[in-house]
Amino acid sequence: MTGTHPTGTAFELSREHEEFRRSVREFAQAEIAPHAAQWDRDHHFPVDVVQKMGALGLFGLTAPEEFGGAGEDGDFTSLCVAIEEIGRVDQSMGITLQAGVGLGINPILTYGTAAQKEQWLPALVAGEQLAGFGLTEPGAGSDAGATRTRAELVGDEWVVNGAKQFITNSGSSITSLVTVTARTGTREDGRPEISAIMVPSGTPGFTAEKAYDKLGWHASDTHPLSFEDCHVPADHLLGEQGRGYAQFLATLDDGRVAISALSVGCIQACLDMAVEYAGERQTFGGPIGRKQGVAFQIADLEVMLHASRMLTYRAAALKDAGAPYQQFKQAAAVAKLYSTESAVTATRIATQVFGGYGFMEEYPVARFYRDAKVLEVGEGTSEVQRMLIARGLGLPVE
Repeated sequence: MTGTHPTGTAFELSREHEEFRRSVREFAQAEIAPHAAQWDRDHHFPVDVVQKMGALGLFGLTAPEEFGGAGEDGDFTSLCVAIEEIGRVDQSMGITLQAGVGLGINPILTYGTAAQKEQWLPALVAGEQLAGFGLTEPGAGSDAGATRTRAELVGDEWVVNGAKQFITNSGSSITSLVTVTARTGTREDGRPEISAIMVPSGTPGFTAEKAYDKLGWHASDTHPLSFEDCHVPADHLLGEQGRGYAQFLATLDDGRVAISALSVGCIQACLDMAVEYAGERQTFGGPIGRKQGVAFQIADLEVMLHASRMLTYRAAALKDAGAPYQQFKQAAAVAKLYSTESAVTATRIATQVFGGYGFMEEYPVARFYRDAKVLEVGEGTSEVQRMLIARGLGLPVE
């Protein structure tokens, strides 16, 4: 699938992308929208629907045909379209797809050996299984260099000890493995050597602890993880020893654009709900949409939606076009910062339009309000994005 030139002043998705959008939208409306509120109330992770997403090909959009993926018929832009449309009806399922591909599949696809790819990718690409990526720790979030989890090579095994937190897709019934960053030594400059180790589910010593009771994303699978003398084969090292941190930073750049697409879905949902409600809700003899105080706020949602969507798909197009890394990295940070902060604002505006009803869980706007906040945190906080953007401008910011 192809779009317009990514460095141009305008950007439109290709006809193929728009046709693909319609097919994902139909799926989301039929299979997810009718159940999202109940899943949210029950904190239920719908494995069957995740696997239906896999059957639709959504987890294979960036993978080669040899592993069951879309090959030349897919691209990163297509993944962003799918995440946007799924996130438009349910942010929990949107993040499940985003993390399943960006944090589960792509690191193996990018850095894995031929044997690792052959072993793990077919089931992950098919959506039959999920994988997580364990970076964040109780004392190491944005400061990933403060990692305390350790992996020691003993004979032909890595022995992993430590803990991770806030890890998506890490403890479901179809989770097959979690890749974790761990200290594997000390570099010549005295800083820790960080490597990535693949830990299969069910490995003795690896425990996915009780799922979190979160503010939002209730239907997403998220756990703290613990590792106690957890032995995995030496060939479960992902990528080059000592390059785990750098590998994950590159992974995050893609993830930021995907989170931006999830945010676009959130903004679109808020706009749709606000327009519909403002046209139906009657006060003082007419719909509240007649009032400038309401209409102007909804107009702001339209502006945020267009700006966020353009930034997101320009960054995705840069990725697909193989643009210089620093150009893509800057575009990803800009898109992520603007879109996620706009999504949080959009949920606040939409909730305000609904008035007292917006505070009631029977209306989807309340769920989107709770779900949105974490968009400003995951895949790098807003503060981290501002730091990256400033550095990209040549400023010596710390």
